[in-house]
Amino acid sequence: MTSYKEVTTSQHEQGQNGRVATFKATQLIWLFLGILEALLALRFIFKLVGVNEANTFASFLYGLTGIFLAPFSSLTGAPSTAGMTFEFSTLIAMFVYAMIGWALERLVYVLFYRPRGPVSTQQRTVVDQTPSNVSSTTTTEHTDSQTSNRV
Repeated sequence: MTSYKEVTTSQHEQGQNGRVATFKATQLIWLFLGILEALLALRFIFKLVGVNEANTFASFLYGLTGIFLAPFSSLTGAPSTAGMTFEFSTLIAMFVYAMIGWALERLVYVLFYRPRGPVSTQQRTVVDQTPSNVSSTTTTEHTDSQTSNRV
C-alpha cells in the first residue's frame, strides 16, 4: 500500500499591496534625499578645501547643486581665504532639505499607509492511499479568517 499526503497553505491579506506601495514610495523619497544630501556635502567639502573650479567634475557638481542652493545663496555670507570658502548656505540647505524630505516621507506614510487587516488562510490537504489495484483521493479544504492587530 502506498500513501501520499500533500498539504498546501495559502494566506491572503487585504491591503498588503497598498502597504508595499507606501513602503516603496517612502524608500524612494529617502533615496532621493540621500543622493541630494551627499551631493551637497561633497560641494561643501570641495569649497572648504579649495578644489579647482575649472576641473570638469567640480564644475559639474557646482552646476548641479547650484540649482538646489539658489534659494539659499544670498541668505548668509560665505567667508573665504586663499581660495577656500566656508558656505553656510550649503549647510542651511542641507538641513532644510532634510526636514522637507522627512516631512514628505511622513506625509506619504500617514496618507497612504493601511494597517493590517483580516488575514484569510486557506489550507488544502490531498491524501492519496493506493492499495495494490485501487486508487482513491480525498480532498479537504479549510478556510479561516483571522484579524491581526500588528502594524
